[in-house]
Amino acid sequence: MATLKELKTRISSVKSTQKITSAMKMVAASRLKRAQEAAEAGRPYAERMERMMASILDNPGALEGAGALLSGTGSDDTHLIVVVTSDRGLCGGFNSSISRESRIRIRELHGDSKNVKILCVGRKGRDQLKTEFGDAIIDTYEGIGKAGVQFDEAQGVAAKIIEMFEAGEFDVCTIIYNKFVSAITQEVTPRQIIPVQLAEAEDEAETAAPTGPSAIYEFEPSEEEILAELLPANLNVQVFRALLESSASEHGARMSAMDNATRNAGEMIDDLSMIYNRTRQAKITSELIEIISGAEAL
Repeated sequence: MATLKELKTRISSVKSTQKITSAMKMVAASRLKRAQEAAEAGRPYAERMERMMASILDNPGALEGAGALLSGTGSDDTHLIVVVTSDRGLCGGFNSSISRESRIRIRELHGDSKNVKILCVGRKGRDQLKTEFGDAIIDTYEGIGKAGVQFDEAQGVAAKIIEMFEAGEFDVCTIIYNKFVSAITQEVTPRQIIPVQLAEAEDEAETAAPTGPSAIYEFEPSEEEILAELLPANLNVQVFRALLESSASEHGARMSAMDNATRNAGEMIDDLSMIYNRTRQAKITSELIEIISGAEAL
């Protein structure tokens, strides 16, 4: 059984840990609000960009002059997986869920005899994948979103992807990130960004409803020139969207994890305090019995 001094030291240690986790919870909560607002503000723009591209692609002949970012290379032998995680831990299963989904996807691709390259955004993704897929990791971006995710940070990642694609280093690119649902819920989302894969309509009733004759579009300048500007812009937007969603999910996961840790520390303090009091009472009782026994012996 632990001594009173050991119990008192342990209680003091747990109280110090509780103060740290409580402070981290409050910091994460303050950052979550800004990150959530940024993620929600970015969604309409990204969705509208997809609808704009869908409108262009509805035009007969648009694919004929489309670039490789849209139509692909005609092969799918080499895949680039962009893994979006955080640089820091203490955020529950936020990073491990992304790593788990990435491992499953990479193993499936290897099973189909595909080559896989990994681009990590966030140090934790690299650390968790390097043991099994260290040879496939080509680069890691760290420090993104320290002061809030900026569009130029997304542009930097997108520029690297485009550079690799134009150099013929991969055929298909998929980005895997956590989509923010709520402070306690994050949804692992894989999204193919090269070649462009437009999201399917979520509302089946809407797609089933008659839409009437489709509009006829006239392009000025040509479809090729529009797509040459639109496709890289769309890639920037989709990467930016993934980074915003991941940032909000990280802060939500950290706030939830630190809240649980704070409550668990409180319960542990209560249990240790009870053991401390019982041990102290037993020691006092034992000393009283010794005193009384000694007095009776005299």
